[in-house]
Amino acid sequence: MSVRDGNVVVALDVGGTGMKCALIRPDGVVVHAERHPTEAGRGAEAVVDTILTVADGLAGKARAAQLTPTALGIVVPGIVDETRGVAVWSANVGFRDVPLRELAADRLGLPTALGHDVRAGGLAEARLGAGRDAGHVLFVAIGTGIAAAHVVSGAAATGAHGAAGELGHILVRPGGPPCGCGRSGCLEAIASASAVARRYTELAATEPAGTATAEVTGTTSDDGSGTGPTPGPTMVTAAAVAARAAAGEELATRVWREVVEALADGLATGQALFDVETIVLGGGLAQAGAGLFDPLRTALRDRLTFHREPRLVPAALGDEAGCLGAALLALDQLENS
Repeated sequence: MSVRDGNVVVALDVGGTGMKCALIRPDGVVVHAERHPTEAGRGAEAVVDTILTVADGLAGKARAAQLTPTALGIVVPGIVDETRGVAVWSANVGFRDVPLRELAADRLGLPTALGHDVRAGGLAEARLGAGRDAGHVLFVAIGTGIAAAHVVSGAAATGAHGAAGELGHILVRPGGPPCGCGRSGCLEAIASASAVARRYTELAATEPAGTATAEVTGTTSDDGSGTGPTPGPTMVTAAAVAARAAAGEELATRVWREVVEALADGLATGQALFDVETIVLGGGLAQAGAGLFDPLRTALRDRLTFHREPRLVPAALGDEAGCLGAALLALDQLENS
């Protein structure tokens, strides 16, 4: 880390498997970044201890480099009450009503902001990234799940209970695949990266030979009978499905078309609700580039009647968005306090 004079914000983007952490200047420049495992399997208390230890260590590194840590921003998945600074619920890391802001402020002695990871990413994209020239932005993260952030004039809506932005749980296919929320046919159950991989793998196991470029082979695991390995389906990634569709494979093209149609339905609903200038797509699935954006723009346009067509663009900040958003939340809190 280079030595610089000046103020920095300690920023942590906490996920189910890992934490992205950084020291960020008020102008958005990242001066130091590192990653740590979350190890959510150890339980919520252990995760909180890891968060506090990593944040404290980053503040110490800042001081050692003649930087002044002025605030701390932490963003986590799940339902977050930003007003009270409480991580209300998160399946990924096991949080249940954790007063994380208070715990962090007590540990580091710094003004602390707590936010939602996707809303923070949307905030960063709206202010610093692909949506910076628009006053109304809908940021949609498409990864293992699907979530969104509605940002107006640089502020992300949280909702009355901290649960705004659950675009992945819009019902788009009644009676469709089961969703983790307990309902069937949610957008997330059809168009998330995990859903794409699952759908392709299931179909490849039952389709006639020749519809896929490569047969889906079995996994090898001893069943204990002494007869050796037993076959099982091998999961194909969403990225592989996108690549196979681009190459013209019949089965992948069919699955990809289902994804595009479902996403278009979800985004059309979002546009009807929020009337934004720009929709920014982030997350792993957005890495498909033109193979996703070209047909999705067409499908979305076909669904709009009197609604204005939004600009549909890929996210610009990559996996730094969460940390940048955490820093912005902390800076906003400093300014407003």
